[in-house]
Amino acid sequence: LHQVRFLEQQNKVLETKWNLLQQQGQTVTRKSLEPLFEAYINNLRRQLDSLTGERGRLDSELRNMQDMVEDFKNKYEDEINRRTGAENEFVVLKKDVDGAYMNKVELQAKADGLADEINFLRALYEAELSQMQQQVSDTSVVLSMDNNRNLDLNSIIAEVKAQYEDIANRSRAEAEAWYQNKYEELQVSAGRHGDDLRNTKMEISEINRVVQRLRNEIESVKKQCANLQAAIAEAEERGEMALKDAKSKLAELEDALQKAKADLARQLREYQELMNVKLALDIEIATYRKLLEGEESR
Repeated sequence: LHQVRFLEQQNKVLETKWNLLQQQGQTVTRKSLEPLFEAYINNLRRQLDSLTGERGRLDSELRNMQDMVEDFKNKYEDEINRRTGAENEFVVLKKDVDGAYMNKVELQAKADGLADEINFLRALYEAELSQMQQQVSDTSVVLSMDNNRNLDLNSIIAEVKAQYEDIANRSRAEAEAWYQNKYEELQVSAGRHGDDLRNTKMEISEINRVVQRLRNEIESVKKQCANLQAAIAEAEERGEMALKDAKSKLAELEDALQKAKADLARQLREYQELMNVKLALDIEIATYRKLLEGEESR
């Protein structure tokens, strides 16, 4: 009888454990971790997709900026080539102007030489004329011819003087006209080269302004590219950190899930063992009851 009571108490203890295990099993089933894991994993995937999309957008902006930099670089090189061509043209024009100035100086020297030569010829003519007049004056007293044929020295002197003066005037006029013509040609050429020189200087100044503007724009675009590259690097770093964190947390969740599954399997094994013990106790109790009933019937 004492053994039967002991077995009944053990049976009640096993039933209590059985109820507790059933409650724990319902709690584990009700609070399953798998939906939470799936929700967290989906959230991490959405964050990863968002970072991937942001990286694609930043890559597209970076390519656009690189295209802009290449375009500005080509424009800058074109302006540099134009500037070089204008400077070369300026050098050529300067050589032409210098050559025209040297021609002007040379022609001025020739004109001065002609003027000196004219003055010399004039002085020589006046000296010869004075000498001739002196000779005529010396011989006019003794020189005579017959009554009807007197030598008209005054008319001869006047004619010679007129011829010399005409030659001197024509030489001076021709020299002055030639000098004036050359001077006007040089003035026109110098003016034309001066205009070309001013236009070239203006073009060079404009090209310098364009080059400076392009340099500023290129520097601005380079800064934007640097900012975009920094943003892309930061986004990649954030994405890698988020991915590592997600993988770490996913591994932790998988470990926790494996532990939960192992714990559940262990509880199921304990439950099965308790069920086996309970069944054995029930059989033993039933056996003892039959024995007791047999003894009482005797």
